[in-house]
Amino acid sequence: MLFNLSLQDALAICQSAYTWVVTSELLAMTATVPLWGKLSDLYNKKLLLQLSLGMFVVGSLLAGFSQGIELLIFSRVMQGIGAGGLTALAQVVMAAIIPPRRLGKYAGIFGAVFAVGTVAGPLVGGVMVDTSWLGWRWCFFIGVPFALLAIALLQRTLHLPTVRRDVKIDYLGAFLIVAGVSAILIWTSLAGNQFDWASWQTAVLTGGGALLLVAAVSVEARVPEPIIPLDIFRNRTVTLTTIASLLVGVAMFGGTVFLSQYFQIALGKSPTVAGLMGLPMILGLLVASTIAGQIISATGKWKIYLVAGGVIMTAGLALLATIDANTGFGLLSLYMAILGIGVGLLMQNLVLAAQNDVPAAELGAATSVLSFFRSMGGTIGTSVLGAILANRVASEMAKSLGTEGEAAGGSSHAVPDMTTLPAPMREIVENAYGLATAELFLVATPFAALALLAVVFIKEKPLKTTSGMERLAEEAKQAVADGDKPSSPTPVS
Repeated sequence: MLFNLSLQDALAICQSAYTWVVTSELLAMTATVPLWGKLSDLYNKKLLLQLSLGMFVVGSLLAGFSQGIELLIFSRVMQGIGAGGLTALAQVVMAAIIPPRRLGKYAGIFGAVFAVGTVAGPLVGGVMVDTSWLGWRWCFFIGVPFALLAIALLQRTLHLPTVRRDVKIDYLGAFLIVAGVSAILIWTSLAGNQFDWASWQTAVLTGGGALLLVAAVSVEARVPEPIIPLDIFRNRTVTLTTIASLLVGVAMFGGTVFLSQYFQIALGKSPTVAGLMGLPMILGLLVASTIAGQIISATGKWKIYLVAGGVIMTAGLALLATIDANTGFGLLSLYMAILGIGVGLLMQNLVLAAQNDVPAAELGAATSVLSFFRSMGGTIGTSVLGAILANRVASEMAKSLGTEGEAAGGSSHAVPDMTTLPAPMREIVENAYGLATAELFLVATPFAALALLAVVFIKEKPLKTTSGMERLAEEAKQAVADGDKPSSPTPVS
């Protein structure tokens, strides 16, 4: 997602509203991923993917043309719902048409595309914001033609059968899941910023979210078509890959999201240069994901890459925990490349392992569960580590300047404008952000180690040689043989 605002734009709206502009899209995306995944198990995946793209287009246009903060926040929610569908459905569609034995190389390509988008988004967004005749609105507009082209290509090239079944949508479960997850995400996003971690708002959001999720579990255990089938967690592979995805989200997204801030503040780089400085990590992810995918498809062996990815990601985070404001770009590039290689070996192959070990009728649910927990981990990690960053910056500046240091920038959650600071103050701020960023990676390292521990216990199983749709047809035939009501695949173009 391309979204960036200049300091002047950010100051033009109140800080709380600006927070919601950023947070609302992430909340909507994370909370709706399981719903899209379940719908893909019940309805035509192609139509759902086109619908999610359409919602993203509408949300982007509304955001680009918005004249008020209310419409901007609403449009971000719509974007988030569409992005939730894209997050879940792209991988579900791949699993439906490609056998797991050959899926590795395509998953590697998918990871490479993800890597390119990750680096291109902030970079292109920064260039647009820095270009006077474009501005922040084009951060929304630029994705529209690509989404429309994707809809047209899907209509022309993708042909998937849908299995007609008598189903009942679990509306109550869907509501409880979305409400409970949203409460927890709102808490992790705003605690330490809009209110204290230990406050009545924390008690209401965490207590209410927990009660809603407990109620959701109770409902999901009883309905015939749950949004998240609880029995998939009886599958050891799904449970362990879900835990690993959550921890990867905390470690990777929680740590790396602040790298751009480190480049701009601790190293004094412009937004555009800061975007380019993230290339080593993205290139490491791209190369590792692509090569590992090719080898997995050729050999059928996949666990070794999960374990290697966990080891390398943990090492990369530990190395980044040694940086400061004086770290050279060569050494920093090496550390980032190591982290990128670890993530490239681990992230997409967790999805492959889970998809290979579930019935075809639960591909969507299993895939979306992993995406959901990875996004949840990223949100929690970003929020908690952001609070650690702010506190460490305040502490370091207080050491140098006393109470004036905290007032100068340590207690503020806004990024300081380095160009307005005198040289002595700028050096203090650079040092504070350098040390604080290193501490983030130090805190993230144990989560990566726990993810490694989870993947060690995953049992390697041979990759299936039939696609999801072929397995679904086989399962339907077996259901007929067992005396169950058959489901008839009906082509839908």
